[in-house]
Amino acid sequence: MADQTTNAAKAAESDKGYWQANVRIILISLVIWAVVSFGFGILLRPMLSGISVGGSDLGFWFAQQGSILVFLGLIFFYAWRMNRLDREFSVEEE
Repeated sequence: MADQTTNAAKAAESDKGYWQANVRIILISLVIWAVVSFGFGILLRPMLSGISVGGSDLGFWFAQQGSILVFLGLIFFYAWRMNRLDREFSVEEE
């Protein structure tokens, strides 16, 4: 009986750690995405106007293409990191 209680407590602790790591990855990704898309593309655009990328200023580039490329990079990063996290907590798919 005590072994079942101990195993249940370990499983609950493992689940809690898994979800804390998962939420942390999501929050970091969302912050990066918000800073790049909203910050660089809108708020910091006047400061980035002097830097030229591909014939246009850097702020415009972030608003039109950079935020999309960062978003795609974040998708691949999230998939890679979650696969690693799944293996770490032994919840990977077969």
